[in-house]
Amino acid sequence: MKKWMNRSFKRGLYRSRNGIILGVIRGIAEYFDFSVFWARFITVILLLFSGFWPVTGLYFLAALIMKPAPVLRIDSDDAHDFYDSYVHSRPRAVDRLKRRYDHVEQRIRRMEDAVTSRDYDWKARFDA
Repeated sequence: MKKWMNRSFKRGLYRSRNGIILGVIRGIAEYFDFSVFWARFITVILLLFSGFWPVTGLYFLAALIMKPAPVLRIDSDDAHDFYDSYVHSRPRAVDRLKRRYDHVEQRIRRMEDAVTSRDYDWKARFDA
């Protein structure tokens, strides 16, 4: 049971992208490794017995609070940190992406300079 708890807490509580209405119930069911059918059934029973507005209000409040599930599965802590930074601070995440792509662009320019230099041309002629 401890292994299950560590896995689910590390994964995080997210709204499911495959849910029927905003994915709250499916997200909660996946988080607790519970059947989606039974989670929806319990929600409908609560809706019938407690009234429409309390359950609906809590449902939409949960939809506002819960983050949407990532499009891609988060496998590393680095990816999880990036996703959290994107959800909480989009400008910071955009700056992080810009820095990463600037670094990639610099590497590509260095490779272009090496390939288009005269030394590369001479080495290619003699090594062929």
